[in-house]
Amino acid sequence: MAYADQQTKANLYRQQHAMTAGPGELTLMLYDGCIKNVKRMQLRLRDRDVEKANEASLKAQAILSELMRTLDMQYEVSQGLYPLYEYMLSELVTANVKKDIGQTDVVLELLGDLRDTWQQAVRLNRQQMMGTGGSI
Repeated sequence: MAYADQQTKANLYRQQHAMTAGPGELTLMLYDGCIKNVKRMQLRLRDRDVEKANEASLKAQAILSELMRTLDMQYEVSQGLYPLYEYMLSELVTANVKKDIGQTDVVLELLGDLRDTWQQAVRLNRQQMMGTGGSI
């Protein structure tokens, strides 16, 4: 099978998965995408490919903006997440402008922690709903 065919099938699978995922799983997918793009940004900065680093940074920034937009501010946890997302967004913008990999390290660490916590919450929610040890 040609590489292009594999990519097309992989993209179709990701689209289908996103269309059938619940809200918790969608948020998890956003965290995964943001982490992937911050890592890509770091790699491209190391390679001195500023154009590709910028593209990855902009994608990560867009994901963080989406996470901020979808917060329901009636909940206390949302009120705590908003400034954290805002901080990470600011750090990514600064890292992108200064081409400073070091500023992305804290963002990557925070995103990893949030992703892991969110994954546990989704798993616990699924277990409560199904009464089993469901996995993601």
